[in-house]
Amino acid sequence: MNFMSRLVAVVSVNKPTLSLCATLLLLDPCAAAELPKGVALRQDIAYGADPAQRIDVYLPPQPDRAPILFMVHGGGWRRGDKDNPGVIDNKVARWVPKGVIFVSVDYRMMPEAEPLTQAEDVARALAKVQELAAGWGGDPANVILMGHSAGAHLVALLNAAPEIAAAQGAKPWKGAVLLDSGAMNVPAIMNAKHWPLYDQAFGDDPAKWQAASPFQRLAGPTLPMLAVCRQRGNESCPANQAFALKASAATSTSCRWLSPTARSTCS
Repeated sequence: MNFMSRLVAVVSVNKPTLSLCATLLLLDPCAAAELPKGVALRQDIAYGADPAQRIDVYLPPQPDRAPILFMVHGGGWRRGDKDNPGVIDNKVARWVPKGVIFVSVDYRMMPEAEPLTQAEDVARALAKVQELAAGWGGDPANVILMGHSAGAHLVALLNAAPEIAAAQGAKPWKGAVLLDSGAMNVPAIMNAKHWPLYDQAFGDDPAKWQAASPFQRLAGPTLPMLAVCRQRGNESCPANQAFALKASAATSTSCRWLSPTARSTCS
């Protein structure tokens, strides 16, 4: 099973598609679903010394060079958890019975770790997954990164600047899925009216804005990616389109814009 061809795409939905459990990260009132039959869970595998540097791994029955879906939760760079039901339940239920290994990642968050450090943590987690994959029956060369919200920003940053991942020991992956993050161009956000959470995450130093911005860090060919955004009540679609267009130009690949009402090339 190979997840992605060389394509950069943006998918728009016209209403929020996230469950209440996924958005209320602090309250967590929702009970986790039972694991699908035959799925095995290996919890809290360490990839660093800090207690936050842990991954959970969901294994299908008898995996054999199985592809790996590597999930990075969101939460405004300050909160969230790898075992939140809104992060894992639907993905485990859909993909693991099909033979995909699902990995959910925790990482250090603010105020201890700023976003660029968080991206380095995610890269270290990826390196650990690639190191251990064969022992799980997985294929270390067939990994897709997926992130939601702030987690999508971190994944986009690694996809745009793979040197961040390489510095932490990670090898190339297949591509990335970016779920509903508007933080693709950090300087543009910070120089316009914005939510206070961006000040808390990125501060007031333009050099740090540049260093943590996927759009600015993207300087050459990139791996395939799929960006998903909401058109209602969210400004993420223009940022995702601009990022995808730049990525496709740098990689000389096609860029497609898919929405409920239209399909077209990015522009």
